[in-house]
Amino acid sequence: MKVLVLGTGGREHALALALSRDPNVDEVHVAPGNPGMAAVAERHPVDPLDGTAVATLADKLGVDLVVVGPEAPLVAGVADAVRERGIACFGPSAEAARLEGSKAFAKEVMAAAGVPTAMARVCTTPDEVADALDTFGPPYVVKDDGLAAGKGVVVTDDRDEALAHAAGCERVVVEQFLDGPEVSLFAITDGRTVLPMQPAQDFKRVHDGDAGPNTGGMGAYTPLPWAPADLVADVTARVLQPTVDEMARRGTPFAGLLYAGLALTKRGVKVVEFNARFGDPETQPLLALLDSPLGVVLAAAAEGRLDDVGPLTWRPGAAVAVVVAAEHYPATPTTGTEIHGLAAAEDRDGVQVIHAGTTTDDDGRVLTSGGRVLAVTAVGADVADARARAYEGVAAIRIDGSHHRSDIAAGV
Repeated sequence: MKVLVLGTGGREHALALALSRDPNVDEVHVAPGNPGMAAVAERHPVDPLDGTAVATLADKLGVDLVVVGPEAPLVAGVADAVRERGIACFGPSAEAARLEGSKAFAKEVMAAAGVPTAMARVCTTPDEVADALDTFGPPYVVKDDGLAAGKGVVVTDDRDEALAHAAGCERVVVEQFLDGPEVSLFAITDGRTVLPMQPAQDFKRVHDGDAGPNTGGMGAYTPLPWAPADLVADVTARVLQPTVDEMARRGTPFAGLLYAGLALTKRGVKVVEFNARFGDPETQPLLALLDSPLGVVLAAAAEGRLDDVGPLTWRPGAAVAVVVAAEHYPATPTTGTEIHGLAAAEDRDGVQVIHAGTTTDDDGRVLTSGGRVLAVTAVGADVADARARAYEGVAAIRIDGSHHRSDIAAGV
């Protein structure tokens, strides 16, 4: 099997690594990819938002499967363009990707499917926003209705901050704050059958102790020893399967990766958000532990025969990812800074450095090119062991001005 992974980030690097471990996969190609992927895949230039260009590249390479990593190409219909060329594609259609592309649409689907979620109002004017904030009270939760690269949500006790965030968006969803720990649960689906992965937890805020602004995620770990034993079965029955069934009922079946961001509230599990693709950085530790052959599973989902695959299987132990971010992230990150110590970090047992915001110069030096630069991912006997290994890897890396959280998976 030949597979093409579309994207440039840490999620795509983790996918390429996992696919390269699948004995059923003969070749892995990435487009555009990043320097870290070169060890396991061949890189190709392409505009990831140009469906025709992506489909043409897939055709030229003779791949059997295209895996669309990021959300923007999915919302833009790239998966549709690939399928129209007669090539299997893992990733939902543009219509189905609206589950992530529009928070308001996701709320509509959840209501129709009876999926538990926060009460919410869709607002387009300052007066509507102010009224909704007063109705729900603090902490205020304001979400940009469209794609915002993981940074379109403000949760704050400051009403003025909430109003200011809303003022910068065309349309927002203002909703009730959900208490309790947050959990990510991914599911691979072909539009009918749902195969849930094991739960993970990520850390959205930039500083230790969940302080500072939201980011795309500063680290993650799996499994969750403290989570209820029936969590996966409960969420599959009450959230994932009903959502997939409702999308099929509407004539826009969702086939790909359905990501449910959950809050384990005092009143039970509730959905915070849906994403239409593998989440970053949870994908890194999850795929580090996945024992099922990823290429086989993704191809089965893309071809509508996921019921032939059976439940996903997992390696024992745990995995932890710690994100190393560029100076000034999540504001305007400093780019072009040289990265030192990559080989030293990966020399440590169980450690894999996943590239996200990296590039190379003419001399072959690896430089920063984005906000979240690397996700240092480690596997271990348990969460504490994996965490210790991950931070040993982080300590080996030097990027002037960089920062990372020191409390990822602490005390688990």
